[in-house]
Amino acid sequence: MKKVCITQSNYIPWKGYFKNIADVDVFVVYDDAQYTRRDWRNRNLIKSPDGLKWLTIPVEVKGKFHQKISETQISNTNWPLDHLKTLKHFYSKALHYKEVKSLIEEWYLSVPATNLSEVNCHFIKRICSYYNINTEIVSSNTLTFEGDKTTKLVNICTQLNATDYFTGPAAKSYLDEVQFSTNGINVHYFNYEGYQTYNQLYPPFMHEVTILDMMFNIGDGGRDFFVAGT
Repeated sequence: MKKVCITQSNYIPWKGYFKNIADVDVFVVYDDAQYTRRDWRNRNLIKSPDGLKWLTIPVEVKGKFHQKISETQISNTNWPLDHLKTLKHFYSKALHYKEVKSLIEEWYLSVPATNLSEVNCHFIKRICSYYNINTEIVSSNTLTFEGDKTTKLVNICTQLNATDYFTGPAAKSYLDEVQFSTNGINVHYFNYEGYQTYNQLYPPFMHEVTILDMMFNIGDGGRDFFVAGT
């Protein structure tokens, strides 16, 4: 049995994104997909006393043509310092802020150049390491695939010798499961209900924030959340 998940990179994703990674054998970063505005690719949510607040990486969007996530460039190199300042402002009183502060600062101050996909993967891999998530992470640009949306996914799974493909519930609206079954691949949909809560600043509790929120509030106490099947 070989479980594979294929999805686009997000900027400092929420805990559910990392639960998905932890529950499979191979996680494919599908940044050959089109960059979408006002989406999770270059921004994510944090908590504040006044509610949810966006942390956004400024990027260049060239007209309306098909711009891949992997082709998207960052337009302002000062954003890491700006984001660190914002995180300090809203999380300095979090229980584990001092514990993880220097680590997160190192992540931000060592971001690679100005490519969005590379920056996202930079954070994803380091967060996985922090939580002892050892899933193999593969970039879609190392694979060969063509055809319609489902065919591309099937091609990727076939190259990776996948027996089981995992994806989010939203994929039910477009995924052609017959193409997977014809190739001997079982399709599974992640369930985002019933996720654990933790002690979080600024009630009420919000699940959809960046995983950095969990790091600041409970530190490595979140490791148990990423045990497969829990």
